Amino acid sequence: MPAPKGNKYAAGGPGGGRPSEYKPEYAQIAKSMCYLGATDKQMAEAFGVSETTINNWKSAHQEFSCALKEGKLVADAKVAQALFSRATGYEHPEDDIKAVNGEIVVTPTIKHYPPDATSMIFWLKNRQPKLWRDKPEGEEVQEQSIQKVQIEVISADKSNSD
Repeated sequence: MPAPKGNKYAAGGPGGGRPSEYKPEYAQIAKSMCYLGATDKQMAEAFGVSETTINNWKSAHQEFSCALKEGKLVADAKVAQALFSRATGYEHPEDDIKAVNGEIVVTPTIKHYPPDATSMIFWLKNRQPKLWRDKPEGEEVQEQSIQKVQIEVISADKSNSD
């Protein structure tokens, strides 16, 4: 159904559609949201627009697109660093606080975390999938046939012996 006559937002009109709700300050807000791990869908909800509008803003406003890329890159780098730390093990300073003879004693210590096997597997499967996938390439599947086995039960009960 065509738009009513005189609709200034109709396709083909001078504006080519509804005016954009984009504001230049959205770039910094979006970057901050990306630092916190927000997805495009979550940003769309926060700005009160659709995800398609967010994608249109990325195309139409270079500063918005760059802000999202930078924010997502920083967030992804933080997560990658945390995963790497879990995979390789890490340590951090920690205070041990105890009450000794009615007095609080604070002892500085170093807390050690050993490498985590699950993190190692995740890292390697994603970084080197040809080497670390569940079934490495070139490995042929060997079909195992099921064989019937007959088991003879011998009683250890001496009362039945001849």
